[in-house]
Amino acid sequence: MERRSAVPTVQVDDGTFRVTEWRFEPGAETGWHTHEHPYVVVPLSTGTLAVEQEDGGHAVFEYVHGRSYSREPGARHNVVNHNADGFAFVEIELVTR
Repeated sequence: MERRSAVPTVQVDDGTFRVTEWRFEPGAETGWHTHEHPYVVVPLSTGTLAVEQEDGGHAVFEYVHGRSYSREPGARHNVVNHNADGFAFVEIELVTR
């Protein structure tokens, strides 16, 4: 499957929160990045995404529309949509505490 870039759309960036909607066509990826802030992800779709890790490992996670999760900063990874359809989520970063 050809790799394309996922499309980020920043909805809010007010110095306290950064809210970004991510849209993935089949085969799209975020590109390697490191999370500098704690964040919450709200899936807008149901399906699986592969998370590639710096050490060469990867994991596949099932996401359910509307079932949110949170993570602490520091993770470096690349997220890839291997679904046959598009996928989307909203990422909410806490820029200041």
